[in-house]
Amino acid sequence: MMSTCDRSGTEPPSVEESRAAQQQQQQLFHLQRLAALGELVGTTAHEFNNVLMTILNYARLGLRHKDEATRDKALEKILAAAQRAARITSTILASARNRSGNFEPTDLQKLVEDTLVLLERELAKYRITVETQFAPVPPVLAQGNQIQQVLLNLLINARQAMPQGGRLWIRVAHDPASDMVDLVVRDTGCGIPSEQLPHIFEPFFTTKRGPDETGKGGTGLGLAACRQIIEAHRGRIRVESTVGKGTQFTVKLPVARPTPPSETLPSV
Repeated sequence: MMSTCDRSGTEPPSVEESRAAQQQQQQLFHLQRLAALGELVGTTAHEFNNVLMTILNYARLGLRHKDEATRDKALEKILAAAQRAARITSTILASARNRSGNFEPTDLQKLVEDTLVLLERELAKYRITVETQFAPVPPVLAQGNQIQQVLLNLLINARQAMPQGGRLWIRVAHDPASDMVDLVVRDTGCGIPSEQLPHIFEPFFTTKRGPDETGKGGTGLGLAACRQIIEAHRGRIRVESTVGKGTQFTVKLPVARPTPPSETLPSV
């Protein structure tokens, strides 16, 4: 539940104070965007490096061995790696296409699938098993690249909460009661202590000691940016967590409803 603050009995902020607060908010938003961009670039570069290493290693294998069976195996591995690189590129291009700032009908299931492509090797490296549950849902009204930023952050947080491996569930379902689409990300990680839970969406608050070995996390900007993005979409984000059992984030986004055609008055 979101806490409220009563400003009754206090003087309204001056023009200078309001201007300073607005400038700080803009600076914070800029920092959040830079942090998100850095994480996306780092994730993509890491995945491309994995693909290139696979291609190089199997190319060397094919050159060293002259028998047809080994060369066929090497070529199959190279082809699979190249196809993976193409999927990664397609995902990045799809994210880049929606930079206009417009809210558009967005396929949330496809957005989840595209984001998992970027993190597939990283999750496998840390022995994270991913399970998805996709029910038929209507499109949501969203800026796809911003929702992908939220999803990347939630998935990376979940991976970091399971350093010894674990399970990650992702569910997409329609909630008819609220006419919103639910995106649920749940892990079997270490959980968040109850005294920290009310603060995790505050700017610069972090439960981590700094970036991990992949250079991700620890800035305290990620979840603050997630809440800001979801609220800008007129959605909601909530968290439930139990220490030693795991954490679940639920994001609710409004359904994209078709705009009714404007009525044309009959000519007289």
